[in-house]
Amino acid sequence: MSSGKQKVAVVTGSSSGIGRSCAVMLAEAGYTLGITWSSDEEGAQETARMVESRGQMAQVRQVALADPQAGGQQLAQLINSLGRIDVLVCNAGVMTKADFLDVTFEDWRKVFNVDVDGAFICGQIAARHMVDQGDGGRIINITSVHEHTPLPDASAYTAAKHALGGLTKSMALSLLPHHILVNAVAPGAIATAMNDMKDDEQGRRMPEIPIGRPGDTREVASLVAWLCSEWATYTTGQSFIVDGGFMLANPQFKGYHS
Repeated sequence: MSSGKQKVAVVTGSSSGIGRSCAVMLAEAGYTLGITWSSDEEGAQETARMVESRGQMAQVRQVALADPQAGGQQLAQLINSLGRIDVLVCNAGVMTKADFLDVTFEDWRKVFNVDVDGAFICGQIAARHMVDQGDGGRIINITSVHEHTPLPDASAYTAAKHALGGLTKSMALSLLPHHILVNAVAPGAIATAMNDMKDDEQGRRMPEIPIGRPGDTREVASLVAWLCSEWATYTTGQSFIVDGGFMLANPQFKGYHS
């Protein structure tokens, strides 16, 4: 990590949810923030205001990874504008639901474009900057518990998150000589729009999950912030599950043969 320089973090998909909480917590840890959005510019501007209220600078830019190469160019422009990059959090993601027999190739590609190709391109761009800077860095890929276990009726999303988990491990080994540490954080049912919940629904009852409720975005972001800290220098290539015990009970397949 950089020494004596202002640290800079970029969080993709930080207009709301987990990405917003990551941006805010990294600001609290002293980082200047690059905030990206795909379709919600106002949400990204609100995230920037939250970062600035913590005493840190923020820049906002659209990085639309539905076209991964064009999105990568937008990310490169943001990094050049910020002057450097020490942390990349690949949080942008999309999900479609369809049984394996019904998923269209078009929908399959939409998910892979953002969740895998976008993370690959963004990670490569950020890592090349980090190598040139010579100070090391951190890359955190936000996957899902479905990096580790299938989500019924979501074969594209399951496959994409498994692929991103594998990419994380490959990146970690490749980038270790450059002192760039790469890890994944795998959230379970977190109170976000992707899970059809509002950010303030952490009190909602979810008896199918052992802990009995959805997770708070800050419970994910705090782990991301730790992975970017000075105390995470012995950790790379790992996937950290934050799921309230979901993987222990794995309730989603109950009744399949009843």
